[in-house]
Amino acid sequence: MKAAILTVSDKGHRGEREDHSGPALASWLAERDVEVVYTRLLADEAGAISAQLIDWADGAACDLILTTGGTGVSPRDVTPEATRAVLEREIPGIGEAMRASSLAKTPFAILSRAVTGVRGQTLIVNLPGSPAGAVENLAAVWPAVKHAVGKIQGGTSDCAPAAARPLRRA
Repeated sequence: MKAAILTVSDKGHRGEREDHSGPALASWLAERDVEVVYTRLLADEAGAISAQLIDWADGAACDLILTTGGTGVSPRDVTPEATRAVLEREIPGIGEAMRASSLAKTPFAILSRAVTGVRGQTLIVNLPGSPAGAVENLAAVWPAVKHAVGKIQGGTSDCAPAAARPLRRA
């Protein structure tokens, strides 16, 4: 699997804060044999975020795009809107699962507006801006993310193992 990581941070873009979330995600992905083919840091500007997502997804160079940052409720947090503008199909369950998992750690998890969806043959997942939050959220949904990437790209495997499916009666 090939991935791209887009960090969204005004302070990071201005050089006022070092990006730790992007490298943390890249390290976590490398441990799972996922090749990170692109990384970039952008300011919280919806047009630039959307343009970058389109470029990476439509270029067919990556199977998975992870964004980190800009998913909260601050006036400059526009990553979900920028992402939603380029998605062809949204997958709300992934964001719901991430919020549910995070809620065990912080009551502020319910403020996340992260979205996930498909553009072309690429899965796009919004993650929180903190390194721990980004990695924890991705880890919480990783089995579904891997499966989704395969299905998006035409995989024909069943969604549930044979032992988990109910038997059909004639």
